[in-house]
Amino acid sequence: MTIDPKNILRLNLPQWQGGDHPDYRIGARVLAAIAPEAQGPEETIAVPEAPDATRPVEQGIVSRKPLLDQLAAARSAIARHDPDAIVTLGGDCLVNLAPTAYLSARYGEDLAVLWVDAHPDVMTAKQFRNAHAHVLAMLMGIGDPDFVAAVPKPVKGDRVLYVGLTETAPYETDFIPEHGMTRLSPEDLAGSAEPVLQWLRASGAKKVAVHFDLDVLDPSLYDFLLSQDPDAKPNAYEGVAKGRMRFEEVANILKAVDAEADIVGLAIAEYMPWSAIKLSKLLETLPLLGKR
Repeated sequence: MTIDPKNILRLNLPQWQGGDHPDYRIGARVLAAIAPEAQGPEETIAVPEAPDATRPVEQGIVSRKPLLDQLAAARSAIARHDPDAIVTLGGDCLVNLAPTAYLSARYGEDLAVLWVDAHPDVMTAKQFRNAHAHVLAMLMGIGDPDFVAAVPKPVKGDRVLYVGLTETAPYETDFIPEHGMTRLSPEDLAGSAEPVLQWLRASGAKKVAVHFDLDVLDPSLYDFLLSQDPDAKPNAYEGVAKGRMRFEEVANILKAVDAEADIVGLAIAEYMPWSAIKLSKLLETLPLLGKR
């Protein structure tokens, strides 16, 4: 089936609380502005700016209530349109919870999930307090019960393929095979889509939801990644897994997948255009634009 562009929902979700980094909000707004114009319906979820006060931690998760509120708003926006496919522009990685949960319920066992990311996103509040690292576990029915309740049909581990995954922590390393998930590193791919296509054919899935965290890209080649923050303290991201892929490699893989099956979900997350972020903050200092 060819997806009718008029039945593709564009969901703009400038959520930053999942990564507890307010600049994700600016990145999402810029991404929505520069992306090709939507040919179908478009929804933008209102996300407040960061408060000056410290964000609360509830049940082990930072900003838990606003994240649940934004999850509910995203679910309502999707339900208003009942789309065949969803493009989600974020924001931190948790923006993909509502879209992929919807697609899993709609397409069931016919759906495969490609998680294009340097990180596996399968932690829970026991391991990490920022919920953007929990999103795939939540989609599998694991984690905070109020978030998991938004996933009526959890994704099975054997329907998940990691593309470009690099180093993992011990908890993550054990979780992946225990749940039947498959991982392909940049070196496993060697610039070819064929390992992904082989997995997809073996799965039998005809629908694919793609999660594209831009941190799968090589930070030495791209300056719009979190780890490239020009104002970060020295060694701030030491020990954090970093991507080793080129954008063109990811695009070629996704085009090859789209020739084999219907891509019904594409979420792009964690865009950090540092020069635009700096300008945005400078604009706030001007009369008529700045806060009073």
